[in-house]
Amino acid sequence: MKSVRPLLLACALLWPHWAAAAEIDASRFSPLWGVPFAGILLSIALMPLLTPFFWHRHFGKVAAAWSLAFLVPFALAFGAPAAGAAVVHAAVAEYLPFVILLTALFTVAGGIFIRGNLHGSPGLNTAILAIGAVLASFMGTTGASMLLIRPLIRANDNRRHTAHTVIFFIFIVSNAGGSLTPLGDPPLFLGFLKGVDFFWTVKHIFPETLFLVGSLLLVFYALDWFFYHRREEIQPADPTPDTRSVGFDGARNFWLLGVVIALVLMSGMWKSPVVFHVFGTDVGLPGLLRDIGLIVVTIVSLRITPSQVHEDNQFSWGPMQEVAKLFAGIFITIIPVIAMLRAGIDGPFGGVIAAVTRPDGTPDPAMYFWASGVLSSFLDNAPTYLVFFNTAGGDPKVLMTQLAPVLAAISAGSVFMGANSYIGNAPNLMVKAIAEERGVKMPSFFGYMLWSTGILVPLFVVMTFIWFL
Repeated sequence: MKSVRPLLLACALLWPHWAAAAEIDASRFSPLWGVPFAGILLSIALMPLLTPFFWHRHFGKVAAAWSLAFLVPFALAFGAPAAGAAVVHAAVAEYLPFVILLTALFTVAGGIFIRGNLHGSPGLNTAILAIGAVLASFMGTTGASMLLIRPLIRANDNRRHTAHTVIFFIFIVSNAGGSLTPLGDPPLFLGFLKGVDFFWTVKHIFPETLFLVGSLLLVFYALDWFFYHRREEIQPADPTPDTRSVGFDGARNFWLLGVVIALVLMSGMWKSPVVFHVFGTDVGLPGLLRDIGLIVVTIVSLRITPSQVHEDNQFSWGPMQEVAKLFAGIFITIIPVIAMLRAGIDGPFGGVIAAVTRPDGTPDPAMYFWASGVLSSFLDNAPTYLVFFNTAGGDPKVLMTQLAPVLAAISAGSVFMGANSYIGNAPNLMVKAIAEERGVKMPSFFGYMLWSTGILVPLFVVMTFIWFL
């Protein structure tokens, strides 16, 4: 908590009159307002390499420092009320629901122990990734990732080369697999809230998903087969003892997982006129009840899960704390970046918006795919989806019919390309942290991007020529 005290102090100083804050015209912003966001990204990328001891002890303070590097000048330039309103909106409308949902899924999935010593052969590993891809669209990329990453690591703990298994897990389970329903990934859920039919994505980007997931599974199997058949691959002693059968401990958490899914669906399908105003930010009753319900689910899971299950799972709050602290800084420093994108053609990033339109004025699905995808690789993919959703007109009925290729491109880009970096989607960072806790030597920020650039980008190029041109 010490690392966030300076940020809380700054927020306290900005508290008065937040509700009266005026809207800021982001079209007048300088691109220099994006420097703190670039700073926190570079810190995540470089500091674990250059100063690993300092980073692992003080990454929360680094995130808070970059947040203050944005907030203090912003308050001086536009006034404390405007800065305070921006922070409240980011916290109440975006960050808190995000962290509460992640915490619930992290806790519930961490309370399910898949018992038994699976042996990580190429066939078994590929099967686990395929199962995770299917589950991701029904229990979310976070839920599927937290459920399966621990047994996958345990199955391969007698092998010398395991980082590639986690990397492909991030590609497939933490990202691509969540592309078929609004339950899978936050951008699609926002589209659902805007009026996109629940089954629209599965009808319109299923071929793209099948191609991407199928291609990744084939590449992974070939690579894992190569490593598996090296003579020095299998270690002489398996850290996990063999058991007679495979089963689930803490299975009651599956019911809680169902409650999480029901709460998320409820918040999207129930329309209530009751709205609470929190210092200029509207909080709807369905969203509020969802978040309260998720907190209750988290507490119940902790109460009903036997301590032995958490021990067997090597459950700890470290990965969740890392994600919560780093994304707090990201959600704050990203405020001016998203605002400049939302300013449209007249804003500092007008070139990005203009690039998605053809000379005749019609939208270009290929450019929507790449623009939404590249930005989702580094920005939060949910608001990025909304930016391009609105850029394409924002009318769900039109987007689902006449402009269906455009909406498909936005949906696919926002979800698929979240796998391009560790911060493209929250489960990426959580999976990385869990793997490192268990001794897997994961690549650095840029090292991971070498993998994603070499494997994912060629597949995205092929998809562009097949579906989006």
